[in-house]
Amino acid sequence: QVQVVESGGGSVQAGGSLTLSCVASGLGHSTYAMGWFRQAPGKEREFVAGISWTGATINYGDSVKGRFTFSRNEARNNGWLRMNSLQPEDTAVYYCAADNYGLGTNSWQNYEVWGQGTQVTVSS
Repeated sequence: QVQVVESGGGSVQAGGSLTLSCVASGLGHSTYAMGWFRQAPGKEREFVAGISWTGATINYGDSVKGRFTFSRNEARNNGWLRMNSLQPEDTAVYYCAADNYGLGTNSWQNYEVWGQGTQVTVSS
């Protein structure tokens, strides 16, 4: 059974940086892509970034392009979301998810495995 666990959230001032980590287990020979989503209170879930199984494609949400970088190890079971130039509007619970279609797209419906989430708070 595939599981993902996030870590690395915390509080930071505007302009600061954080790195979130995602560890996936139980992948076996499956071809899961990995993605990040976030959800702020009272708002809909928002796509942040996704990396395909092959690693050939990395997608970013419009609001984080140029500021966030998603990387993954060769074993494809650890991923890191480096977040730079954080702003108060980045405050949310961040979720790591696994996409069994292997594409890493921005559609949350494609992701069948979700972590518990990690809180990121950015103060002005």
